[in-house]
Amino acid sequence: MVTKGAESVPGTQPARPSVARDRVLVSALCFVVMTTPVTQTAVVPLLPAMASQLDIDPAAAGWVVTANLLAAAVCTPVLGRLADRCGPRPVLLGTLVLVLLGSVLCIVTEHLPVLVLGRILQGMSFALFPIGVAVLRGRLDPRRLLNAIGLMSGILAVGGGLGMIAAGVIHTEGADFRRVFVLLVGLNLIALVVAWATVPRGDAARSRDGVDAAGVGLMAVGLSAILIALAEGGRWGWASPQTIGVAALGVVVSIWWYLHERRTGAPLVPPMLLSGRRVAGTHLAAFLLGMAMYIQFLGAVQFVQASRADVGYGFDASVLRTSLLVLLPGSVAGVAAASASGPFVHRFRADRVLVAACGIGVAGFAMLALAHSQLWQVVVALVVINVFVSASYAALPALLVDAVPPEFTGVTNGINAIARTFGSSLASALVATLLAAVAVAGTDLASERAFVIAFWAGAAAAGAAGLAIVSAEHFRRKCADRGVRFGAVSVNL
Repeated sequence: MVTKGAESVPGTQPARPSVARDRVLVSALCFVVMTTPVTQTAVVPLLPAMASQLDIDPAAAGWVVTANLLAAAVCTPVLGRLADRCGPRPVLLGTLVLVLLGSVLCIVTEHLPVLVLGRILQGMSFALFPIGVAVLRGRLDPRRLLNAIGLMSGILAVGGGLGMIAAGVIHTEGADFRRVFVLLVGLNLIALVVAWATVPRGDAARSRDGVDAAGVGLMAVGLSAILIALAEGGRWGWASPQTIGVAALGVVVSIWWYLHERRTGAPLVPPMLLSGRRVAGTHLAAFLLGMAMYIQFLGAVQFVQASRADVGYGFDASVLRTSLLVLLPGSVAGVAAASASGPFVHRFRADRVLVAACGIGVAGFAMLALAHSQLWQVVVALVVINVFVSASYAALPALLVDAVPPEFTGVTNGINAIARTFGSSLASALVATLLAAVAVAGTDLASERAFVIAFWAGAAAAGAAGLAIVSAEHFRRKCADRGVRFGAVSVNL
């Protein structure tokens, strides 16, 4: 008999893979997960070029981003649940194949509907992170698991900046926008090969439960309606019957879905994973962190690209200059923070690391709001904010891994990823509304005050995320103390 940690002997197999093999697996999954935000954000600077080259309205071109988020919202928890039930390797590889197909479609087409279809398939890449967490939980001991999740989460957080940097380097004025999709095809293909070679095979099937088709359908309609209202509300008008009607439809159907999940015997998302006391605070924090990340990302990029001669602020930065001089230092700092987060989480607990990171985030946004007349001030503030984002993203899955059984790892992290997506969507709508509403006198150009308000909103979101974790942890301990006092065996999720 070979016990855990014992060396292999002739005729036997070691109980666990070698440390070297685990390190290769972690590195491989970090690369695979990194392709998700790169695929998402690399197209953002290309929207004007897409509208011009495809001869479509800029609002129609915006569906290239919206469709990606809709697919992410629907597919991430579904694929996470499938990974929990069927094993993560086949779901991971299948997802990568579909994402690769989507990137290929974006290269070969000259028609918006096919481009949107490609972006829908690319949106499935959002599920790679929760599936990757499920893979790691099945292979690593607790300490190495925290380190690996921290690194993978941090890479996920800084990948958005890497996507913008890639777009700035590859795309030049007048060039075909498809050049960036060629890069994405290469990344997706490498990720597929790397995953196939490194992700170990698991059990053929973990569950015989059927797919909750009704739950999938209700969730798809509810989440899509809410995201569409957020994406199109600025163009339709936030108080228009169209926006209110679509948002109300999304809320009503989402409530219907939640009630359905409580009644069905094999739910897509067990309600305890959505609103249980050990996970609800983490999901709320994820929503707020998604807001903070996108506020700094969208606000800072548009601020530095503004023409000082026209509006009195900004640095007339090109996409390339923005990518290399403004975003790259923050991305490097984010990777460093991600590498250090795992050991900190192991030593000080995930909730404390997240709260401390949120304090750093508040300071970073305050720096950005108060001092932005020089480019170096903006760069320093973004470095601080990226440390906050990477450390926070690293702590979130560690909290969830500690809170849920292994068979729910994928779907729970999928829900958390969707919470971040909704936060990002709300932040995008908030920034767009602020920049349109608070304009320079006599023009339709955003004023400096609009950006300052946005940056303070980012500070508020970071602070609120920290408070959400403090409150959730206090409530959990209070319930645990009561459980001990009354002789309870365990505390429900």
